[in-house]
Amino acid sequence: MDPGIAVMHPTYPAPLDVKRRLYKEGYERIREYMRLADIVVITHYHYDHYLHRLDDIELYRGKTVLAKNPNNYINDSQRKRAEEFYSMLYSRILGLNLEEIMLEPVEEEYPDTMNELVEALRVDYGDYAERKKQLLEQGRKWFNKRRTKWISWKHIPEVRDRELTVLFADNRVFDFGDISIAFSKPLFHGIEYSRVGWIISAIIHVGNRKIYYTSDVNGPIIEDYASMIIREDPEVLVLDGPPTYTLGYMLNNINLNRAVRNGVRIIEETSRLETMFYDHHLTREPLFRKRTKPVWDAGSKENIRVITVAEHHGKVPVVLVYGGGKN
Repeated sequence: MDPGIAVMHPTYPAPLDVKRRLYKEGYERIREYMRLADIVVITHYHYDHYLHRLDDIELYRGKTVLAKNPNNYINDSQRKRAEEFYSMLYSRILGLNLEEIMLEPVEEEYPDTMNELVEALRVDYGDYAERKKQLLEQGRKWFNKRRTKWISWKHIPEVRDRELTVLFADNRVFDFGDISIAFSKPLFHGIEYSRVGWIISAIIHVGNRKIYYTSDVNGPIIEDYASMIIREDPEVLVLDGPPTYTLGYMLNNINLNRAVRNGVRIIEETSRLETMFYDHHLTREPLFRKRTKPVWDAGSKENIRVITVAEHHGKVPVVLVYGGGKN
């Protein structure tokens, strides 16, 4: 699932040499597990979610790659990365020139997914309501420009070959014996009309148990996405928490509070949830637990294990090692 890694952001409280060492260790561990895997999932084209360098391409040989559709519900930067990735992948493993096998544009409507977010549209923003309305209008204009591009550009094709299978996973279900993986429709990467693009979430069915992997929903900030998780009612939830390290820059207090409320809702309203891995964007600054305290408290009250991935492995999150004990 999302086999990528990146050196942490400049404000991350660890020395640069430590960041580089951790990157190298993590990168090698990912490569190790890539060699063992039969199926690789890529939920979007940010570099911390897939191995993208030429030296990594051979690791995809013989795999089934289930990936976010690079032809629609994607922003310009991720589209460019996808073109570079599939060009290398198809050339190196299948001997195909991507430009020569691109498909002609498809005339589709590409509906605005914002219109489906009935809960988010009902949120009472109080004094912030007028500003929120302006932001949504700007977002709609941005979306319509993206839609024009999706209609006009050629499409990257799927491939099915013994050496490599690539299938675009948006809103599809794939069965692999005792395991099936169901994917969501394209979801905003964080807030409504997030300029960093769209992602897909994955629900892994193993027997009668479910693991819900959210990818980058940032909280979730959007109420409808919390409701999606609640309806699925998984035993295990891998939840990308709010990016508190961007508070006051990309994340405001209103959206942080939405994310916290949604996290509490998920814990209180699911019936089968046992473990919630609360991590990824969340564990990038040392006050993450304090800023999301109601979520951790709800977990304790409902007897649901809310935990970071590091703690699951008996370790202290790196951000607390170098950021001090202020959490």
